[in-house]
Amino acid sequence: MTRCDSRLIAVAILVTVFSTSIYAQQKTIAEVRAKADQGDADAEFNLGVTYANGRGVPQNDVEAVRWFRLAAGQGRAAAQHNLGVMYANGRGVPQDDAEAVRWYRLAVDQRHSAAQYNLGWMYFNGRGVLQDDAEAVRWYRLAAGQGFARAQNNLGWAYYRGMGVLQNFDEAVRWFRLGTAQGNASAQDNLGWVYYRGEGVEQDLEEAVRWFRLAADQGNASAQNNLGKAHTDGLGVSQDDFAAVELFNLAAQQGFAEAQYNLGTMYEAGRGVPQNDVVAYAWHHLAVTSWRRFDIMDRRLAVAARDNVLQRLTAGQRLEAQRLVRDWEMSLPHTP
Repeated sequence: MTRCDSRLIAVAILVTVFSTSIYAQQKTIAEVRAKADQGDADAEFNLGVTYANGRGVPQNDVEAVRWFRLAAGQGRAAAQHNLGVMYANGRGVPQDDAEAVRWYRLAVDQRHSAAQYNLGWMYFNGRGVLQDDAEAVRWYRLAAGQGFARAQNNLGWAYYRGMGVLQNFDEAVRWFRLGTAQGNASAQDNLGWVYYRGEGVEQDLEEAVRWFRLAADQGNASAQNNLGKAHTDGLGVSQDDFAAVELFNLAAQQGFAEAQYNLGTMYEAGRGVPQNDVVAYAWHHLAVTSWRRFDIMDRRLAVAARDNVLQRLTAGQRLEAQRLVRDWEMSLPHTP
């Protein structure tokens, strides 16, 4: 299952639509800059986004922060939100969660939906504030009520797990469906999961696979893992270990703990790949270190699998496995 969406909303896109022509872009940017230099808040905001995204100008986070700060100082909610994002991610300023929360709060005072979502995310993860699921749900609900798809998914997930609210599968499904109506990949994966399990809906494995596939096609790691699991078990789709390994690998490369565990299991058993305990150990170990408190998978499964494989490794194989772990830890992303 996709858990909740684990990403902060990134810097907002430009309000001003630039032409694809380089000349037209430069001319428009010059016009925006002229207005920004005169203190126009919308122009200051747009110029900040231009620098943050590197569109028509060299990408420059420090300049982006400077212009966002000027627009935020004039009460521009989108600029306050974007300044919060810059502090949360340490872009153009030292990373500072408390400062990020401060700017999000200013933006939510104006009902800015992305800031509501991000403030909920900070409460859920305990960043810049004390961890508080109920408070996270409160902010997700406000953003979801404005049609914010990621918040709709996260609110559904909170109802599914009973975190910050009483567990309610029917409410979970309702919010997942609202998220899928906007093409949100996490909501698609989560809707697939409840069909797979028959929770809040009548069990339908083929419908589950349909939703998993839609989300996996968008690069959603959890959906790739879930589709891979369906292939290993032959549920709702043909049994195919080779397809399963390919899908597990796609998700594992994104730092998704359960896929790393599943890939380790495939290497341990020699299903869809040549049997290899060294590689199996490395994937199981990464699954242990990638695990987060909101993951569906029980972390103890990965710990037990890793330790079981370790007992079979020779001294030389242990060194090779440790080298693999070090190399992969440097190259693989860490899910927030």
